[in-house]
Amino acid sequence: MKRLILCFSIFAITCSLLPACSARVQVGAEQTADYLPLLKDKRVALFSNHTGIVGDKHTLDILVGNSVNVTAIFSPEHGFRGTAGAGDHVASSVDEKTGVPILSLYDKGSYAPSAESMQQFDILVVDIQDVGLRFYTYYISMVRLMAACADCSKPVIILDRPNPNGFYVDGPVLDMKFKSGVGWLPIPVVHGMTLGELALMVNGEHWLPDGKQCELTVIPCRNYTHQTRYRLPVPPSPNLRNMLAVYLYPSMCYFEATPVSLGRGTDLPFLCYGHPDYKISNSLNFKHSTLNYISFTPRSMTSAPKPPCQDRLCYGVDLSHMSEEEAMNLGLDLTFLIDAYNNLMSPKDTLNSFFTPFFEKLIGVDYVRPMIEAGKSAEEIRACWQQDVESFKIQRRPYLLYKE
Repeated sequence: MKRLILCFSIFAITCSLLPACSARVQVGAEQTADYLPLLKDKRVALFSNHTGIVGDKHTLDILVGNSVNVTAIFSPEHGFRGTAGAGDHVASSVDEKTGVPILSLYDKGSYAPSAESMQQFDILVVDIQDVGLRFYTYYISMVRLMAACADCSKPVIILDRPNPNGFYVDGPVLDMKFKSGVGWLPIPVVHGMTLGELALMVNGEHWLPDGKQCELTVIPCRNYTHQTRYRLPVPPSPNLRNMLAVYLYPSMCYFEATPVSLGRGTDLPFLCYGHPDYKISNSLNFKHSTLNYISFTPRSMTSAPKPPCQDRLCYGVDLSHMSEEEAMNLGLDLTFLIDAYNNLMSPKDTLNSFFTPFFEKLIGVDYVRPMIEAGKSAEEIRACWQQDVESFKIQRRPYLLYKE
């Protein structure tokens, strides 16, 4: 009997701990009781895209279904339905289901909301899935909207979502002389924050133009910490098709500033890299046993209309068999970029012929390129930004909503 009581006690204690460990993450959009009262009798604009969902229902439908007067939708890069290619212009349109006007922030001309569009609503709701990287543009559109709302004294409500790369911070802090459409704030490449936390930091650090602040409310996620391994319910953009690509993205995006293909126009975007002149050999000393050589031919497709190396047979490295855990442990790893550089460049080549100026916009500083050209290792380069990482962790701490 004593043994039975002891076993039951252990079982009861274990069960009492399970909800904190395994409870389902609830995104901000699910907390309707917390935000619907704030929208009563207001004209509401929604900044979102195909990722703004709860189960199989879009946040737009939740709002309309609760008699919220949604008067405008702002859509980011890739459009409201998330099908346009990277950087493509997306025309404004109308949502077929609800009849609400869709105002594209990636139409020709300015990427900021127009003065006319700002007159169409009283309050802005933000619900979009970010992946936590400085060069991923959804947060930039959010910050531009925050600035416009600050100018027009319009409140902003952010329905927060987890950051799938929120379990670490890595990479150099952006040198603001390289500020661009793929780098807007003085934050590391991998900042480890949700959009709600980042918005609080934008306000708190006075990063909006002229140091302004917008009236901001964040509806947090429930059952989420920065160590939660959150799996995205839908791909956040056309070429980030699975979680492995999301985890490799911090290490792979720099190929966009080189002649090397990173798999756009194939079935493996961000999961391979190669070039017609890449030399296959057994001398490559990767630490990862799951990496293989590959050949592929990028083709024009909806998600990549004009991919690098289009219609040319490429040789390179296949990362698609790497485990998600292994990819998560990489952090921001320049090993793949350095391999391609060393493979394709010879001593007779002009050093600047491999990288375009876009590279500094992606990496955010001017010391990485010369270090690669000088033959430095990924570990030596990473050591140069470690102080950036530690300082940023301290700077961001007052704005964190979730346990580190």
